[in-house]
Amino acid sequence: MTAALVIGATGYAGAEVNDLLARHPGVGEVTLMSAREGGAPRPLDARGRYEVLPLDLDLVGGHGGVVFSCLPHGIGAPIVSAALSGGATVIDLSGDLRFDDAAAFEAAYGTAHLAPELCDAARYGLTEHERGQLAGARLIANPGCYPTASLLGLLPVMNAGLVAPGTRVVLDAKSGVSGAGKSPTETTLYGNVNESCKAYGVGTHRHAPEIASRLPESFDGSLTFVPHLLPMFRGMLVTAYVDPSPGVGAAEVLEALRAAYDAEPFVHVTADQPRTQDVMGTNHCHVTAADAFGQVVVTSAIDNLVKGAAGQAVQNMNVALGLDETRGLL
Repeated sequence: MTAALVIGATGYAGAEVNDLLARHPGVGEVTLMSAREGGAPRPLDARGRYEVLPLDLDLVGGHGGVVFSCLPHGIGAPIVSAALSGGATVIDLSGDLRFDDAAAFEAAYGTAHLAPELCDAARYGLTEHERGQLAGARLIANPGCYPTASLLGLLPVMNAGLVAPGTRVVLDAKSGVSGAGKSPTETTLYGNVNESCKAYGVGTHRHAPEIASRLPESFDGSLTFVPHLLPMFRGMLVTAYVDPSPGVGAAEVLEALRAAYDAEPFVHVTADQPRTQDVMGTNHCHVTAADAFGQVVVTSAIDNLVKGAAGQAVQNMNVALGLDETRGLL
């Protein structure tokens, strides 16, 4: 049985990781830890089922099992280093290690990287497309939620050479408010979200360079990414507008998607347009394609807290440890 440590367990992603590990048949003791040092242990929920310890770097460095770092960007790298020094396998859910070099991170996030040597060591955890790099990996950078949904839709199409040269791909992305994290902001207040929808981070969202950095080198076009906030708690829908190569339409794109995912347990090519409610609470992604006014529209839906965060993290743990990839996941 694998022992696990969840750091940042009081956030949305950390709590979701804990829920998944609690039913994982290959995981034994799970230790929960907050993002802050000091204070006393406290219950994670009103029923007192789980105790959350204050951050303890000595405990982190001596853990040696699997450590899930569910911390905001810019603060977790030294904690990840401590866990690695103790022999742990680390799944980092922040944005710190999603780029291959620290300079790219610093350009996207506007802050100095605290452990640049880790960038090259981390493996990017888009499981369906990086599985061969993840087996036995000690350090995995879990992708962002928008990149997960976007790349699962785009990569098979681009890898098959079905996108017109020099084209601009437009990603229209929509998420529930949990994607903004647990700390309250004016943007996520109920009164400002209910019965409303707005674009945010237009031209500045940090997931745009992450997506661009993971597109195939053969893609010579450009990318426009615009996220929107929806009045719901969880769920994500990404619609990609693609100019196809001559003679290519939705039929050829669907064929490429099926070739990529027919054997995958968590990604499903659907006949109908995906709905967020159909993947809610699961580690599944639904994706399809349709012709529209000379373009091909590729649409993908995930639960941003599961496939876009905690579920993919557990899936990556399973691959890294050589376990059945679907264990503990719905």
